[in-house]
Order: sequence, then C-alpha cells, then structure tokens
Amino acid sequence: MASIALTNLGKIVSGVLEEPFIDGDTVIVEDGKIREVGRGLNVEACDVVYDCDGMVLTPGLFDSHVHIAMGDFTPRQLTLNFIESELHGGVTSMISAGEVHVPGRPRDAAGVKALAILNAKAFSRFRPGGVKVLAGALILEPGLTEKDFEEMAREGVRVIGEIGLGRVFKAEHGAAEMVAWARKYGIKSMMHTGGTSLAEVPVITAEDVLAVNPDVAAHVNGGPTAAPLPDVEKLVKQGSMALEIVQCGNPKAAAEALRMARENEALNRVIFGNDAPSGTGVIPLGILRNIAFASSICGLPAEVALALATGNTAKVYGLPRGMVKPGLEADLLVMDKPVGSVGGDALKALEAGDLPGIALIMVDGEVKAFRSRNTPPPSRSVKKVRG
Repeated sequence: MASIALTNLGKIVSGVLEEPFIDGDTVIVEDGKIREVGRGLNVEACDVVYDCDGMVLTPGLFDSHVHIAMGDFTPRQLTLNFIESELHGGVTSMISAGEVHVPGRPRDAAGVKALAILNAKAFSRFRPGGVKVLAGALILEPGLTEKDFEEMAREGVRVIGEIGLGRVFKAEHGAAEMVAWARKYGIKSMMHTGGTSLAEVPVITAEDVLAVNPDVAAHVNGGPTAAPLPDVEKLVKQGSMALEIVQCGNPKAAAEALRMARENEALNRVIFGNDAPSGTGVIPLGILRNIAFASSICGLPAEVALALATGNTAKVYGLPRGMVKPGLEADLLVMDKPVGSVGGDALKALEAGDLPGIALIMVDGEVKAFRSRNTPPPSRSVKKVRG
C-alpha cells in the first residue's frame, strides 16, 4: 500500500485517557498502520499527502453495542445500510451485543453456537462501508458446554452477547460458569443491566451482574430502562468490569453514571455504545451524540470523552486500534467545527454541544469518505497536495 501523510493538523487526540493529546501536526500511515506521529515529520517520501488545514485528528470511533442481524440490514427497523451509515458518524468499529433480531433465532445450544460461528466468520470478511464488526456474539442458552466455548473460540467467536437475551442469565442458572469458560478461551462477555427491553428479557440487578462478573456491564444507563442509581453506584464501586453508557438509554442515568465514574476515578472503565437498532431506532450519529453529551452536559473535556469512545473500548476487547500509536491499525478521523458553531474547533464544538463536521474517514489507511454525508458540514476541508 502507498504511504500516506495527514499533515498540517491543529490537534491530535490520542484516544488514551491518561494522555489525551499528542504533540504533533502529522501522522504518517503505511501498509494500513500508523507508522509515525509527530511534529515536523518528513513527508517528502510519502506517496500521498493530505493537508488537513489545522483540523483535529482522532481515532475512529467505536460503537460498543449494536444489534446486527445478517448483512447490513436490520429486521427490527427494516433498514438497509445502517452499518455503513454509522461510518458517516465516525464509527469505524462495532461490537455486536447479540444477533437477537435474526428472524427465527434459534433457542437451543447447537443453534446459538452455529449462529455465532456463522456471523463471526461472515463479518470477518464483510465490512459495510469499511466498518469492522466484531460479530458472532453468542447468546447463552442451556446446554452449552466448555467444549462448545473451546470450539467457538477456535472458529473465531470473540464475544458473548448481552447475557439476559437468552435463558441463561443469572449465576445460579450457569451464567457465571459460562463466563468463566469464555474468559478461559479469550472470549469477552457483556451482561444486560437494568430493566427489560423485550418481553422475555428479565430485570437484572447489580447483584446479578456482580455475581456473574462479565467483562462489560451493558447499558448501565438503561436499555432503555435504567437500573436504579444505587445499583449503578454499586457497579462503579464494587465491580471491575467496563461500564457501558448508550444513546438508546436514560440520559439522567447516563449523567449520573459519568459523575460517579469520575468521582471514583473509574473513567478508564467507561465505554460508549448506541444499543441500536432497537425500538428507539437507528442512530448513525449516536456515538458523536454521546461524546457531545458527556462534554457539554457532564463537563468532560472533549478529548477525554473521545477516549471513552475509542481507546477505552479497544482495551476492553483487546483490539489493535482506537488509539493514535505507531503500529496500530490506521482507523482515523479528521474533523472540524461545523459551519456556524460557536466552538473554535471540533473539540470546542463538542464542549458547546454541537456535533463536529467530519472531513475525512480512514480505515486501515484507506480513505473511505471525505466530507461525511451525515454530520453537519465542517468549516474546512482536507486537500490532497500530492498523489
């Protein structure tokens, strides 16, 4: 692949919570990965050079909670190309929370295992618009054995979907044992938290989540009905799992969860998802809206809120992207304040509550789009000066 330079950057947001900025004005990409990051780098040998006109570069965003089905179609909302549409909201990676909307979804152990393996393999080769989907999220049903988890891991399954979507949903039902098997074979797990979303989904309390000990407490602010705030506090203070905040949830609970995480030095455990497609709909700009909410309403600096939607999620799932570091996959965004915003740049626009305008979307070093069709227009544009 050609070497590509993104230069004349105003700010580089790292995606790393502890050090959210990188001192630099240039990122050089080669063979789909970040090669160099810094200031005054030599771009003369690069095949392609883009002048970013002082805009902000960030990692591509993660949607940590999406209910895919098969392909880029959602039966829940009868919508085509919803995954590709999220790309235009800056999302370059998605985590399936369970393919629960597949018509005729199987409810037996052999069926859910087969569905998980099928989708894991299908989405390993299928990237709608370029979006990387960690799919094949196993739904826990009675009858699954440790050998099943060993086989699924060997065949590419990497995540358990929301525990609670199947009939195994509490420690005494076998959920804790299955999570332990999954962890043994490198499979991450998430667990429904709070009130019911579908008639067959139970209310799951903080005690249930702590007893099962998943890697992620899904939608602590509700999916869509939030857990009581004392339950959220218990998960923040007593748990070690990631705390997921979603767009299709309760905004008051989201604000309180962020406050609790901040006060208890647990922001490193917070990740952002949509929890869509759902009854709430399809939300292509949902992750940007989460970031703007955290920045403008909850008072987090925008670069910190961006880390919750990028590097934090990458670390939870052990994925080699989500941060601007040499050697990682070059999934990157260039963004600016939208036309008419009071913000001085993309970060200040987010802190003012405005969604930024995306001017470039890159996945694995390949430009997938320049001006996003879904965000408001950026004030400036990326210009190719070589190549």
